[in-house]
Amino acid sequence: MKFSKITVHNLNLFYGKKQALIDNTMDLEANKITALIGPSGCGKSTFLRTLNRMNDLINNVKISGTVKIDDVDIYGKNVDVVELRKRVGMIFQKSNPFPKSVYENVAYGPRIHGINNKGKLDEIIELTLKKSALWNEVKDRLNDSALGLSGGQQQRLCIARALAVNPEILLMDEPASALDPISTEKIEELIFELKNNLTIVIVTHNLQQAARVSDKCAFFMLGKIVEYTNTRKMFTNPDNEKTLNYVTGKFG
Repeated sequence: MKFSKITVHNLNLFYGKKQALIDNTMDLEANKITALIGPSGCGKSTFLRTLNRMNDLINNVKISGTVKIDDVDIYGKNVDVVELRKRVGMIFQKSNPFPKSVYENVAYGPRIHGINNKGKLDEIIELTLKKSALWNEVKDRLNDSALGLSGGQQQRLCIARALAVNPEILLMDEPASALDPISTEKIEELIFELKNNLTIVIVTHNLQQAARVSDKCAFFMLGKIVEYTNTRKMFTNPDNEKTLNYVTGKFG
Protein backbone atom coordinates (compact mmCIF):
# COMPACT_ATOMS: atom_id res chain seq x y z
CA MET A 1 0.00 0.00 0.00
CA LYS A 2 1.31 3.42 -0.99
CA PHE A 3 1.56 5.96 1.79
CA SER A 4 1.96 9.71 1.19
CA LYS A 5 4.55 11.10 3.57
CA ILE A 6 4.23 14.67 2.22
CA THR A 7 1.08 16.17 0.72
CA VAL A 8 1.29 19.54 -1.03
CA HIS A 9 -1.92 21.25 -2.13
CA ASN A 10 -2.37 24.49 -4.11
CA LEU A 11 1.03 25.80 -3.00
CA ASN A 12 1.87 29.37 -4.04
CA LEU A 13 4.93 31.36 -3.01
CA PHE A 14 5.82 35.00 -3.60
CA TYR A 15 9.13 36.80 -3.11
CA GLY A 16 7.68 40.29 -2.67
CA LYS A 17 5.55 40.76 -5.80
CA LYS A 18 7.31 38.07 -7.83
CA GLN A 19 5.50 34.74 -7.84
CA ALA A 20 7.99 31.86 -7.70
CA LEU A 21 5.59 28.92 -7.21
CA ILE A 22 2.18 28.72 -8.87
CA ASP A 23 -0.61 26.49 -7.56
CA ASN A 24 1.43 23.30 -7.11
CA THR A 25 -0.14 20.06 -5.87
CA MET A 26 1.64 16.71 -5.36
CA ASP A 27 1.85 13.74 -3.00
CA LEU A 28 5.32 12.38 -2.15
CA GLU A 29 5.40 8.74 -1.15
CA ALA A 30 7.16 7.44 1.94
CA ASN A 31 10.48 5.61 1.41
CA LYS A 32 10.72 6.76 -2.19
CA ILE A 33 13.17 9.07 -3.92
CA THR A 34 11.46 11.93 -5.73
CA ALA A 35 13.56 14.02 -8.13
CA LEU A 36 12.68 17.62 -9.00
CA ILE A 37 13.96 18.58 -12.44
CA GLY A 38 13.62 21.59 -14.73
CA PRO A 39 15.60 24.53 -16.14
CA SER A 40 17.40 27.01 -13.89
CA GLY A 41 15.08 29.40 -12.07
CA CYS A 42 11.99 27.21 -12.53
CA GLY A 43 11.20 27.00 -8.79
CA LYS A 44 12.42 23.52 -7.87
CA SER A 45 14.82 24.65 -5.10
CA THR A 46 12.21 27.08 -3.80
CA PHE A 47 9.70 24.21 -3.70
CA LEU A 48 12.21 22.02 -1.88
CA ARG A 49 12.72 24.69 0.79
CA THR A 50 8.98 24.91 1.46
CA LEU A 51 9.12 21.33 2.79
CA ASN A 52 11.07 22.32 5.91
CA ARG A 53 10.20 26.04 6.01
CA MET A 54 13.66 27.22 5.00
CA ASN A 55 11.96 30.01 3.03
CA ASP A 56 10.92 31.45 6.42
CA LEU A 57 14.49 32.75 6.65
CA ILE A 58 14.01 35.01 3.59
CA ASN A 59 12.43 38.44 3.98
CA ASN A 60 9.15 39.32 2.28
CA VAL A 61 8.10 35.75 1.45
CA LYS A 62 4.38 34.96 1.33
CA ILE A 63 3.03 31.41 1.06
CA SER A 64 -0.49 30.12 0.51
CA GLY A 65 -1.79 26.57 0.21
CA THR A 66 -0.87 23.63 2.42
CA VAL A 67 2.15 21.42 3.01
CA LYS A 68 1.36 18.43 5.22
CA ILE A 69 3.75 15.85 6.65
CA ASP A 70 1.95 12.79 8.05
CA ASP A 71 -1.26 14.80 7.55
CA VAL A 72 -0.13 17.69 9.81
CA ASP A 73 0.11 21.16 8.20
CA ILE A 74 3.71 22.26 8.80
CA TYR A 75 2.70 25.92 8.38
CA GLY A 76 0.18 25.65 11.22
CA LYS A 77 0.47 28.07 14.15
CA ASN A 78 1.56 25.49 16.72
CA VAL A 79 4.35 23.89 14.65
CA ASP A 80 7.79 23.89 16.30
CA VAL A 81 10.11 24.80 13.39
CA VAL A 82 13.21 23.47 15.21
CA GLU A 83 11.50 20.11 15.68
CA LEU A 84 10.30 20.20 12.06
CA ARG A 85 13.87 20.67 10.78
CA LYS A 86 15.01 17.80 12.96
CA ARG A 87 12.46 15.58 11.18
CA VAL A 88 13.23 17.07 7.75
CA GLY A 89 16.98 17.29 7.21
CA MET A 90 18.59 19.22 4.37
CA ILE A 91 21.75 18.78 2.29
CA PHE A 92 22.91 21.74 0.24
CA GLN A 93 24.67 22.03 -3.12
CA LYS A 94 27.94 23.12 -1.55
CA SER A 95 29.09 21.00 1.36
CA ASN A 96 29.11 23.13 4.50
CA PRO A 97 30.90 21.32 7.32
CA PHE A 98 31.51 23.37 10.47
CA PRO A 99 35.14 24.40 11.11
CA LYS A 100 35.32 21.77 13.84
CA SER A 101 36.51 18.18 14.08
CA VAL A 102 34.78 15.38 12.18
CA TYR A 103 33.45 14.12 15.54
CA GLU A 104 32.03 17.50 16.60
CA ASN A 105 30.31 18.00 13.22
CA VAL A 106 28.27 14.84 13.70
CA ALA A 107 27.77 15.40 17.46
CA TYR A 108 26.39 18.92 16.90
CA GLY A 109 22.74 17.94 16.33
CA PRO A 110 22.47 15.36 19.11
CA ARG A 111 24.07 17.84 21.56
CA ILE A 112 21.49 20.52 20.63
CA HIS A 113 18.76 17.97 21.39
CA GLY A 114 20.18 17.24 24.82
CA ILE A 115 22.48 14.23 24.30
CA ASN A 116 25.79 14.88 26.05
CA ASN A 117 26.76 11.43 27.29
CA LYS A 118 30.07 10.57 25.58
CA GLY A 119 29.29 6.87 25.26
CA LYS A 120 25.96 7.65 23.60
CA LEU A 121 27.55 10.25 21.31
CA ASP A 122 30.31 7.81 20.32
CA GLU A 123 27.63 5.28 19.40
CA ILE A 124 25.62 7.81 17.33
CA ILE A 125 28.73 9.04 15.53
CA GLU A 126 29.93 5.57 14.55
CA LEU A 127 26.47 4.53 13.42
CA THR A 128 25.77 7.64 11.33
CA LEU A 129 29.23 7.67 9.74
CA LYS A 130 28.64 4.04 8.76
CA LYS A 131 25.21 4.96 7.35
CA SER A 132 26.83 7.71 5.29
CA ALA A 133 29.54 5.32 3.99
CA LEU A 134 32.29 7.38 5.61
CA TRP A 135 33.31 5.47 8.76
CA ASN A 136 36.15 3.45 7.23
CA GLU A 137 37.67 6.60 5.73
CA VAL A 138 37.56 8.77 8.86
CA LYS A 139 37.53 6.45 11.90
CA ASP A 140 41.19 7.31 12.60
CA ARG A 141 40.63 11.02 11.88
CA LEU A 142 37.67 11.83 14.11
CA ASN A 143 39.56 14.60 15.92
CA ASP A 144 40.92 16.14 12.71
CA SER A 145 39.29 19.20 11.15
CA ALA A 146 36.41 18.38 8.83
CA LEU A 147 37.79 21.03 6.47
CA GLY A 148 40.71 18.70 5.72
CA LEU A 149 38.42 16.13 4.07
CA SER A 150 37.95 15.93 0.32
CA GLY A 151 34.86 17.53 -1.25
CA GLY A 152 33.07 14.20 -1.56
CA GLN A 153 33.92 13.25 2.01
CA GLN A 154 32.72 16.64 3.26
CA GLN A 155 29.37 16.14 1.54
CA ARG A 156 28.97 12.65 3.06
CA LEU A 157 29.90 14.18 6.44
CA CYS A 158 27.08 16.70 5.99
CA ILE A 159 24.74 13.79 5.25
CA ALA A 160 25.99 12.06 8.45
CA ARG A 161 25.38 15.30 10.39
CA ALA A 162 21.79 15.36 9.11
CA LEU A 163 21.26 11.66 9.89
CA ALA A 164 22.57 12.01 13.46
CA VAL A 165 19.22 13.41 14.66
CA ASN A 166 17.17 10.60 13.04
CA PRO A 167 15.24 12.55 10.40
CA GLU A 168 12.27 11.00 8.59
CA ILE A 169 12.79 13.03 5.41
CA LEU A 170 15.97 14.19 3.68
CA LEU A 171 15.93 17.12 1.25
CA MET A 172 18.91 17.32 -1.11
CA ASP A 173 19.56 20.41 -3.24
CA GLU A 174 21.99 19.41 -6.03
CA PRO A 175 24.04 17.31 -3.57
CA ALA A 176 26.58 16.12 -6.14
CA SER A 177 26.82 19.05 -8.57
CA ALA A 178 30.19 20.22 -7.21
CA LEU A 179 31.71 16.72 -7.03
CA ASP A 180 33.86 14.59 -9.31
CA PRO A 181 32.32 11.48 -10.97
CA ILE A 182 33.68 9.01 -8.37
CA SER A 183 32.36 11.05 -5.44
CA THR A 184 29.05 11.52 -7.29
CA GLU A 185 28.72 7.76 -7.68
CA LYS A 186 29.29 7.28 -3.93
CA ILE A 187 26.64 9.89 -3.09
CA GLU A 188 24.16 8.23 -5.47
CA GLU A 189 24.81 4.78 -3.96
CA LEU A 190 24.29 6.29 -0.52
CA ILE A 191 21.00 7.96 -1.53
CA PHE A 192 19.75 4.63 -2.84
CA GLU A 193 20.58 2.86 0.44
CA LEU A 194 19.06 5.59 2.62
CA LYS A 195 15.60 5.32 1.07
CA ASN A 196 15.03 2.10 3.04
CA ASN A 197 14.54 4.29 6.11
CA LEU A 198 13.91 7.77 4.72
CA THR A 199 11.75 9.68 2.28
CA ILE A 200 14.13 11.58 -0.01
CA VAL A 201 13.48 14.60 -2.26
CA ILE A 202 16.35 15.61 -4.53
CA VAL A 203 16.76 18.63 -6.81
CA THR A 204 19.10 17.92 -9.69
CA HIS A 205 20.11 19.54 -12.99
CA ASN A 206 21.60 16.21 -14.03
CA LEU A 207 18.90 14.31 -15.91
CA GLN A 208 20.98 11.11 -15.96
CA GLN A 209 21.23 11.32 -12.18
CA ALA A 210 17.47 11.80 -11.85
CA ALA A 211 16.91 8.78 -14.09
CA ARG A 212 19.40 6.68 -12.10
CA VAL A 213 18.37 7.38 -8.51
CA SER A 214 14.71 8.41 -8.38
CA ASP A 215 11.46 6.49 -8.24
CA LYS A 216 9.29 9.44 -9.19
CA CYS A 217 10.06 12.68 -10.98
CA ALA A 218 8.46 16.13 -11.09
CA PHE A 219 9.22 18.47 -14.00
CA PHE A 220 9.00 22.16 -13.07
CA MET A 221 8.79 25.07 -15.48
CA LEU A 222 8.18 28.73 -14.63
CA GLY A 223 7.17 27.91 -11.05
CA LYS A 224 4.67 25.20 -11.88
CA ILE A 225 4.72 21.41 -11.93
CA VAL A 226 4.19 20.49 -15.58
CA GLU A 227 4.28 16.73 -15.03
CA TYR A 228 4.74 14.39 -12.09
CA THR A 229 4.99 10.68 -12.71
CA ASN A 230 7.11 7.54 -12.37
CA THR A 231 10.69 8.25 -13.41
CA ARG A 232 10.75 5.57 -16.11
CA LYS A 233 7.62 7.02 -17.70
CA MET A 234 8.98 10.58 -17.42
CA PHE A 235 12.06 9.67 -19.46
CA THR A 236 10.50 7.22 -21.94
CA ASN A 237 6.89 8.25 -22.50
CA PRO A 238 5.94 11.58 -20.85
CA ASP A 239 2.41 12.90 -21.29
CA ASN A 240 3.37 16.53 -21.85
CA GLU A 241 5.19 17.79 -24.94
CA LYS A 242 7.16 20.32 -22.84
CA THR A 243 8.42 17.44 -20.67
CA LEU A 244 9.44 15.48 -23.76
CA ASN A 245 11.32 18.49 -25.15
CA TYR A 246 13.15 18.99 -21.86
CA VAL A 247 14.17 15.38 -21.22
CA THR A 248 15.35 14.98 -24.83
CA GLY A 249 17.52 18.10 -24.56
CA LYS A 250 15.61 20.46 -26.87
CA PHE A 251 15.86 23.16 -24.21
CA GLY A 252 17.17 23.54 -20.69
